[in-house]
Amino acid sequence: MAAQFSIKTTSSFFLVLCLTVFTLSCFADPDELQDFCVADLNATTILNGFPCKPVSEVTSSDFFYSGLMNEASTDNPLGLGVKVGDVNNFPGLNTLGLSVNRADFAIGGIIPLHTHPRASESIFVVKGQVLVGFISTTNVLYSKVLKVGELAIIPKGLVHFSKNVGSGKATVLAIFNSQFPGTAILGNTIFGSNPAIPSDLLAKNFQVDEKIIATIKSKFGN
Repeated sequence: MAAQFSIKTTSSFFLVLCLTVFTLSCFADPDELQDFCVADLNATTILNGFPCKPVSEVTSSDFFYSGLMNEASTDNPLGLGVKVGDVNNFPGLNTLGLSVNRADFAIGGIIPLHTHPRASESIFVVKGQVLVGFISTTNVLYSKVLKVGELAIIPKGLVHFSKNVGSGKATVLAIFNSQFPGTAILGNTIFGSNPAIPSDLLAKNFQVDEKIIATIKSKFGN
């Protein structure tokens, strides 16, 4: 009897555990696909992304995209050009949790410190040598110079960067597990926000004089 009781108790426990996990996975909120979503209390349809095109209007062209074929211009202070393959440019990605960008680097070009609030990122080097790094929430830097064919992974939301450290141009593909991962470039976010973050607050954050903050802001439009 004791053995039967134990088996029944254990089976019941695992049944409850499985039902709990199933319930949580089914009814947990989905990841957001935009920075925010102000509720329309009169709406009859609630969306987190884009509504679907009627099936009768779907064509083969919705599932194929040539926007990453050509090199992007790197004629700018960063020496960086980006071709974007997210849901705004490639509608077939909608609801699939995937997007792909192409980044081209001039010699010495960089992708500045930034985060993707809604996605992890995999970086694949197509051409050149690229230094890729990210910083953990405990302020540890993880980095490596990647060569053609090598791959890196950047965990969701962590600050990261890339730099062309080779003797020629470089190209990488950035693959995200979101149709619209979002990008927050630290310099633009901190020093180029609108309205501007108060300079005295930034001065205390960075422990410098407000004049230095003003100089930096002038580089970012404020």
